[in-house]
Amino acid sequence: MHAAKAAIIRHAAIPWLAALCIAATSDAARAAGCRFAPQGEGRVADIIDARTFRLQDGREVRLLGIEPIMGVDAAALVQLIGGRDVTLQGETDTPDRYGRQPAFVFLDPAAPSVQSQLLAQGAALASPAVAGKDCARELAEAEASARRAKAGGWRDGHVIKNTESPGDILADIGRFALVEGRVLSVRTAGSTTYVNFGRNWTQDFAVTISRRMMVTLEAAGMVPKSFERRRIRVRGVIEKRGGPRIEVLREGQIEVVGDP
Repeated sequence: MHAAKAAIIRHAAIPWLAALCIAATSDAARAAGCRFAPQGEGRVADIIDARTFRLQDGREVRLLGIEPIMGVDAAALVQLIGGRDVTLQGETDTPDRYGRQPAFVFLDPAAPSVQSQLLAQGAALASPAVAGKDCARELAEAEASARRAKAGGWRDGHVIKNTESPGDILADIGRFALVEGRVLSVRTAGSTTYVNFGRNWTQDFAVTISRRMMVTLEAAGMVPKSFERRRIRVRGVIEKRGGPRIEVLREGQIEVVGDP
């Protein structure tokens, strides 16, 4: 009798334990991603631009982990946090050189960050300058979902620059951009490796990688020589060195998007 009752209890407990494990996994997933040390809270008083706002106590906050999409204004940020209470998280609350506090921002501790929500709406681009692979993955997934849905700034299809149009890329000198195309060759000259997308090295788009950064990429299993004849997407600030260039400073700037 007692053995049968115990068996029934154990059987009934299995679904409950499974649900508990699933809940624990979900909590762990929420705890990962862009979760950092608390860095204060406050009410949003003013939106300065698409990734900067001012709190009622006078602090200016810069949203970490995202970059603006050209032509997309601050309306999404206004709608999301204007006049609302927010909490800040980050590795440090030390202001940047412009006096702004860099932070990940949350309206609800259990919900995705404001950055992830902006990315999912197509109102921003994911920046590779973010601490932690879990956080980088969360932001990249949010951006990818907006790209697939053609949401926000992705509607017009001009967010990603084509390597076959170097003049179009040069129009964004000094700005953060996404550039995509098929790699023609990978060559090393001195301490710099060039990922070339055209035959005219003085006019066509190229990605530059320092010797030190090559070590970092290869340690992460990313071998630039293997990019030849493959489509890659690069994100970073456009520079002009003969033709348009993006210098790779972080692992997350390069994404392989197609095989030969």
